[in-house]
Amino acid sequence: MKKTRWGIFFILCIIPAAFYAQTSGFYDFTVKDIDGNKFSFEQLKGKKVMIVNVASKCGYTPQYEQLEAVYKKYKKNGFVIIGFPANNFMHQEPGTNEEIKDFCTLNYGVTFPMMSKISVKGKDMAPIYHWLTEKELNGVEDSKVKWNFQKYLISRKGKLEKVIPPKVKPDDPEIIRWIEN
Repeated sequence: MKKTRWGIFFILCIIPAAFYAQTSGFYDFTVKDIDGNKFSFEQLKGKKVMIVNVASKCGYTPQYEQLEAVYKKYKKNGFVIIGFPANNFMHQEPGTNEEIKDFCTLNYGVTFPMMSKISVKGKDMAPIYHWLTEKELNGVEDSKVKWNFQKYLISRKGKLEKVIPPKVKPDDPEIIRWIEN
């Protein structure tokens, strides 16, 4: 009888909990912003979102300028850029959150939301990047973060729509068409 109860408990409680954990949606994530405050993705409902892993000592670092320009132009239309500093590629983001924030503000006038430094690959990959890179979780495609400034485009309904390679600039016509449509 005890085995039967345990089996019923497992079926009714454990399996659904495991299933829910695997099917979390984009809006279920809460991360820390660059100042250490909670940032819930739920506040992004109804907006188009570009998630970008950023670094301050990369050949693509000047993309901060285009990111900021695109953000300023389209934020009134419900578009948001979320920057995630990461030190996964040749140690090109070695700074602390405070140093990263100062760098972005002083050199590029960044006003789009910046999050705390995370890992975008490997054993310590942040949960949001598991969702972005695993078809089992995002329902669209598997991908690997190839380098700094890879872009993930999220629809107004919280669905992954496109993965844009690092070398493609934020003001590329393909990205602008996506934002405007």
